[in-house]
Amino acid sequence: MSRARIEKAVVSGVFSLDGQDFDVDNNVWLVGDAEEVLVVAAAHDHRPIVEAVNGRRVAAIALTHGHNDHINAAVPLRDQVDAPVLAHPDDQMLWDAVWPNDTLDGALSVDVVLRAGGHEMNVLHTPGHSPGCCCFHDAASGMVFSGDTLFCGGPGATGRSYSDEPTIVRSIMSQLLRLPPETIVHTGHGDSTTIGAERDGVMDRAAALGLV
Repeated sequence: MSRARIEKAVVSGVFSLDGQDFDVDNNVWLVGDAEEVLVVAAAHDHRPIVEAVNGRRVAAIALTHGHNDHINAAVPLRDQVDAPVLAHPDDQMLWDAVWPNDTLDGALSVDVVLRAGGHEMNVLHTPGHSPGCCCFHDAASGMVFSGDTLFCGGPGATGRSYSDEPTIVRSIMSQLLRLPPETIVHTGHGDSTTIGAERDGVMDRAAALGLV
């Protein structure tokens, strides 16, 4: 199987949680080929995402987690590209806070395989940043879409509602650090990295938390 074709759209907007607002740039990833793509995240404004899709069939809109800055374009994007929106049920309360009058089209779990353009991605449940955080692993292409679980520079943020630092570090150790070190990590914000580049920092944090 050939490597998946991937494209990135960076969409800017506001992340809101616990009564605070932050200006953020979000990465929206398109994975597939020239005919069909999977869209990872639905951030802020559906229009640049629709432009990046460029008329291709969208197999699904897969949400790595339910924070508003990753889902606040989900419903208009769904309407434009006619694709199901999928998220982990443990983040249902976050979806409901943004889209109280709309429902998800399907649930992500470790039993789900995401397919687009002849490529497959396994779902990894990686709670910690939020209870329903997931990462999507394309083993054939040697990459993982980490959402806000793992960034270039370490684990995603915790300390807000529904988040927990020991949980996210355990998730990274059990689900992501087991991947080959050369695996490319495409993140929800900022630059991409590799599993190998982040391993030592994660393990240092795990030691500081008494997890190893």
